[in-house]
Amino acid sequence: MERILVVTPRELLAFMREKEVKAVDLRFMDFPGLWQHFTIPAEGLTETVFQDGIGFDGSSIRGWQSINESDMLVVPVPDTAFIDPFCRETTLTLICNIQDPLTKEDYTRDPRNVARKAVNYMKEMGIADVALFGPEVEFFVFDDVRYDQDSRSGYYFVDSAEGAWNTGRDEKPNLGHKIRYKEGYFPCAPSDAMHDLRSEMMLMMIQCGLTVEAHRHEAASGGQGEVDIRHEDLLKMADNVQKYKYVVKNVARRHGKTATFMPKPIFQDHGSGMTVHLSLWKGEDNLFAGSRYAGLSETAEYAIGGLLRHAPALCAITNPTTNSYKRLVPGYEAPVKLAYSQRNRSAAIRIPVYSPNRNARRVEFRLPDSACNPYLGFAAILMAMIDGIKNKITPGEPLDKDIYDLGAEELSKVPSTPTSLECALDSLEKDQEFLLQRDVFTTDVIETWIRYKRQNEAEAIRIRPHPYEFALYYDV
Repeated sequence: MERILVVTPRELLAFMREKEVKAVDLRFMDFPGLWQHFTIPAEGLTETVFQDGIGFDGSSIRGWQSINESDMLVVPVPDTAFIDPFCRETTLTLICNIQDPLTKEDYTRDPRNVARKAVNYMKEMGIADVALFGPEVEFFVFDDVRYDQDSRSGYYFVDSAEGAWNTGRDEKPNLGHKIRYKEGYFPCAPSDAMHDLRSEMMLMMIQCGLTVEAHRHEAASGGQGEVDIRHEDLLKMADNVQKYKYVVKNVARRHGKTATFMPKPIFQDHGSGMTVHLSLWKGEDNLFAGSRYAGLSETAEYAIGGLLRHAPALCAITNPTTNSYKRLVPGYEAPVKLAYSQRNRSAAIRIPVYSPNRNARRVEFRLPDSACNPYLGFAAILMAMIDGIKNKITPGEPLDKDIYDLGAEELSKVPSTPTSLECALDSLEKDQEFLLQRDVFTTDVIETWIRYKRQNEAEAIRIRPHPYEFALYYDV
């Protein structure tokens, strides 16, 4: 299916007539980070809709309006259009911005608006023209998932035909070739049972306008995978991450499987991260390329300084679930120390050295995970880099050692990542000024985020008995 190359509403409407589009799906991002949508007949999309928007109830969206201020507008963005490959009728999907119907101002709690403001702030400061983001989005595909929680019970159960735990299951017959824990990186079929599924995901992503570089099985047993997509400017990449998740989940469902971006669904194996490759550009000039450590520029070092200084606060946004901190533990290729290094995946920031090409020079921020709201997460990362550049924050010396093998004394000198969502939220309360510059993140946005995460997630988990507590304490 061809890509849609349009920039104006009129061009898009002509494309719709040519392709006999029957319906238009309007999508936007809620506050925590899930796509929401509603659908209109194709004839309901006119040029005036791109200017005036369409009304909806903002009080029913998580973290948004109160019921007495519920009326909001979705305003479709024409150059986000793609044909949805999963709809039976020919359906055009448009990503939308959110506005207040009375003032027509962009809504402060619309995550896409936050991302747009971060990019505009970067340009206004004269720091760069483009912020390129290249996330590596990991996920699990399971054959079965069950979970429940009530006043007297709580459990979860996930299963995968290729899971290491199924070597002894009676499968009539069991053909073996299960992937051992921590050994899922790059095996061929038949051990990699997900190859054809990921190929279908790859082709669907291309149909939706993404540029795909490769796909592979990831390091964990039990169906962990990744489809690598080409870097893009911040806003387009945040849109693409949402397309990516939509495709992965729906291709899995089409085959009777279920996909999740939950960071740590399997105990004692690797979790799903969303490490992000970053560079800033002016015209054709990569501002991160230079002659300093690992081929970096002074600008890149200051950006690293900003990321490391604000990392505990960033985690409240880039690692936004209680489950996120089950991933950030030693021994599973996840960063647990706030340091930087070339080639070193045990550091929070890694400088890849695959290529000597100046244009390939970048930094990899390894903390974020796949549960992250990409608009808010990418915007916060950019704001931390801008703060580092603006205030010339030096990152200190690199740590070119395996952090997992450091002795206790040396290890104690390296700052750590937060150990829980509560700790990260505490850090965000104390360190938020860098996000508030030019009202990119408003005080209302940050306060609402902290309140929502505490009440609906951190506190909800804290007050419930955990199944493992019965193993520890039932006989006391």
